[in-house]
Amino acid sequence: MHSINNVYYKTYDFNTLLKAHYLCRRGKRDKPEVISFEKFLNCNLMMLKEDLENKTYKIGDYKIFIEHYPKKRVIMYLPYRDRVVQRAFCDSILRPLLEPTLIYDNYASRIGKGVQFGIERTKRFMRGFYNKYGTEGWILKGDIFKYFPSINHAIVKKYLYPKIKDKDIIWLLDTFIDSVDKPENQRMLSIYNSMAGIPITTPGKGLPIGNMIFQLLAVYYLNPLDWFVKEELKIKYYSRYMDDFILISHDKEYLQYCLKRIRNLVSDLDLKLNNKTQIFPIQNGINYLGWHFYLTDTGKVIMKIRKDSSKRMKRKIKRFNTAYDEGELTFEDINRSVQSWTAHAKHGNTYYLRKNVLSRLKLEKCPMPS
Repeated sequence: MHSINNVYYKTYDFNTLLKAHYLCRRGKRDKPEVISFEKFLNCNLMMLKEDLENKTYKIGDYKIFIEHYPKKRVIMYLPYRDRVVQRAFCDSILRPLLEPTLIYDNYASRIGKGVQFGIERTKRFMRGFYNKYGTEGWILKGDIFKYFPSINHAIVKKYLYPKIKDKDIIWLLDTFIDSVDKPENQRMLSIYNSMAGIPITTPGKGLPIGNMIFQLLAVYYLNPLDWFVKEELKIKYYSRYMDDFILISHDKEYLQYCLKRIRNLVSDLDLKLNNKTQIFPIQNGINYLGWHFYLTDTGKVIMKIRKDSSKRMKRKIKRFNTAYDEGELTFEDINRSVQSWTAHAKHGNTYYLRKNVLSRLKLEKCPMPS
């Protein structure tokens, strides 16, 4: 048995696993694997507890598919029992371990933050910049080339493991990270990456999208960049959402210097910036967090939804109309999707766009923008 001082015990505590199960099943209670797991819930949780406690826990087989929107991405996810373990480990150990090390303006996969928090901070940054410099300024918009497939496992461990004193925590992290390198998983990744036009990964590189542990590790991987920009480059208006980041300054030459230094730093992390990384006038606005932000001459920040989002919704509505006429989808099915997009669009200056998009719905009942 582990002593009470060993924090790894939190992961295999029965109540921690039970809470993780309740969180994992949200919106999925009708899924066969969830129903199967719940049929013998106590037994399954006790078996997980024993496997984790004795370190005999084995990860199941990954499932894999290609997600096409908003861009092609290969998604690899684990069976339900492994997702319960991931949730328990992330909530009880990994998130509390990483959270104090992250800067305030790092938004992805963090409790109390996320896209909407980032949107409000970006608007605040632009208004703050305007109050000091007006509209004479520049934005460095950075993006990492194929971020998740490029993450180096050895570098993850190099930066993270010295912060962990508990060897059992390192064992469980190794179990998940090293599972990606299994020959059958590498073979599947190679096939699907090729189909999606993504560079083929090699053992020791790449964290698959679709796993909570890897999501948090990806948030942490660029932490050296965040602290470098804030503490060495002294950029006040800086933020990052996963592999997208922005720097705002009144000095274009200094941003060019920053870009050179950032390029070197990400290279040290075995990453590279993609071709979309550039410096442009703040008057041009910026694509960030799914929106295009404009700074007006009066200091007002206008948010327009990105063209690819509205085009994608128009294509969906065209399919909805056909599926509804043929009885493949109900009004309720369609309305859920439409209302989800509408709720997102309402955050910006989109009344007439919403009216135009939703007017394309040819149903008996049609939700209109408010």
